[in-house]
Parts: sequence; C-alpha cells; structure tokens
Amino acid sequence: MHIDWAALGSVFGVSLAVTVGLVGLFTLGIVGLSRQGTAGGGEAGASAAGGTTALARTGAYLCFALCAAAVAYGIYLIVA
Repeated sequence: MHIDWAALGSVFGVSLAVTVGLVGLFTLGIVGLSRQGTAGGGEAGASAAGGTTALARTGAYLCFALCAAAVAYGIYLIVA
C-alpha cells in the first residue's frame, strides 16, 4: 500500500484552514448579534447606537449566510 503523504498533508491543511475560518466567521456573527446599543445620553447617542446596532446585526446575518453557504457547498461536494 502506498500513501501519498503530500496529498494527505494538503487535505489536512485545507481542512484546518476552512474549519478555523468557519468558526471565526460564526464567532463574528455571534458577536454582531450580541451588540446592544449601550451609548446613552440623548437622542443623538440613541440614533448613533441604533445605526451601529443595525449595521452589526446586518453583518452578523451576512456571516451566518456565508457559513450556511460554505456548509451547503461542502454537502454538495460530498454528494456530487
């Protein structure tokens, strides 16, 4: 039996990089959802916090959508 160690190492490296990337992306999504408008002190602070919260929530949804797309692509590769 012959083992192609270079190919095995390549698969390991790509798997590790994609796993770390997906975990990081999912973590960014969770952090984006956990953002709360903590800026107080009047209407100007409330509107700025509302914009920041909306931007963080949109970024979180984008991170989750990218995670779902990566998982769907992985399932596609397995099935096809």
